[in-house]
Amino acid sequence: MIRTAPISLLAAAMLLLGACGSDSAAENSSGGGQGEYRQPVAASEIIRRDLSRQLATSAVVEPYSRSRLASRTAGIVDDVLVEAGDRVEAGALLARIDMSEQRAELARIEAQREQARRAYERASQLRERGTMATADYEAARLELQVAERDAAVWSTRIGFGEVRAPMNAVVTARHVEPGEGVQAQDTLFELTAMDLLVMRIGVSELDVVHLRPGQSAPILLDAMPGNSVEGTIRRIFPTAEADTRLVTVEIALPEGSETRGVRPGFLGRVRMAIDPRPDVIAAPVTALERENDQDYLFVITGDRLEYRVVERGVTRGDWVEIVSGLEEGEVVLATNPSELTDGQLVRIVGWRG
Repeated sequence: MIRTAPISLLAAAMLLLGACGSDSAAENSSGGGQGEYRQPVAASEIIRRDLSRQLATSAVVEPYSRSRLASRTAGIVDDVLVEAGDRVEAGALLARIDMSEQRAELARIEAQREQARRAYERASQLRERGTMATADYEAARLELQVAERDAAVWSTRIGFGEVRAPMNAVVTARHVEPGEGVQAQDTLFELTAMDLLVMRIGVSELDVVHLRPGQSAPILLDAMPGNSVEGTIRRIFPTAEADTRLVTVEIALPEGSETRGVRPGFLGRVRMAIDPRPDVIAAPVTALERENDQDYLFVITGDRLEYRVVERGVTRGDWVEIVSGLEEGEVVLATNPSELTDGQLVRIVGWRG
């Protein structure tokens, strides 16, 4: 015969099991039990970062001053005294143009001037004696003045026959040969002043506000790899280009750059920090949210989120400067904080940095 347990014992056992189940559920729903749900999140440790704005652009090295030296008169070229590549000083004679006809005309004018001078001297003597009318005296005086002015004009025209350098420069092009005929305004030579080499770069309106004349600008030249040239911002043009919205910034290369091998036409690259912020506390841009005209994020303390109001500064890419509200070494929620709440339990499953 099979024996069965009394009904009273079965009921007691069922009540005991039900009590145990209730205790376990209560533990999962309380604040500190092992069964509590922790939201998986990505975190970021707060460290100091360099959030300086970087300017990177390039331009061709060019001389500050160029001159297309033109003839000031028409004529036949007698002599050309320089070649392309020659260095010349200001005032150096570069070429001569035949001025034979102009010299002959000047000789005629000078003869007339001498005749007018003698006539004026006789008129002056007669006037002192009172034997010449004032009108005749004035006519003689004016005739002498006209002759003198004519002589000056033709002397100037003869001077146009000598083509001289207006500055210390290098002859970079020669467009004339002896025996050729030239007209006034024809280009004879191209001169380049090599004592000052510059680069003219285009800078956006967002970056140019951080630049000032006299500021240093390191330059890397493709033709001289590994060597950095320390340039200086010489001037900033007053307006932006209408089509590109870029402002031209002129950078002067160091004095004597040409003697160290730098030549016009070399490509130079400028890489420099503007609006320098080399050592600031920064948080991921995704960590911040705005509420009630305040920026906030969540700091992860232990395994809970702590609501923290912060003051933000500049934003550079994926990072934002935190002016106040955070300390170096703290850990923050790296994702959108609007989806979570203050005091919520979390577990870090990934890091961003």
